[in-house]
Amino acid sequence: MDDEERDFEHSTLSGSFTRDGETVDVEIFRFAGTQDPWQLAVVHMSSGTTAWRELFATEQDAYRAFLEAVERDGLASFGAVVSGVLH
Repeated sequence: MDDEERDFEHSTLSGSFTRDGETVDVEIFRFAGTQDPWQLAVVHMSSGTTAWRELFATEQDAYRAFLEAVERDGLASFGAVVSGVLH
């Protein structure tokens, strides 16, 4: 089965995140029915998706990596990238 045809399981930590007037959607996911590592992507409405290369053992680790990026670079930094891999 192609990866494109597989279902995904989304973490309950996924969802909208807003700070300083900027909003992004945080997506933490893995293939459904597996114990695969979690993947992290941030979707900014005006500029596309930023995905992490790193995989995470837990959904909490993925969310922590997102928060660290926000603290380090600011939420607006996700608006400056057009569909790419940042981390």
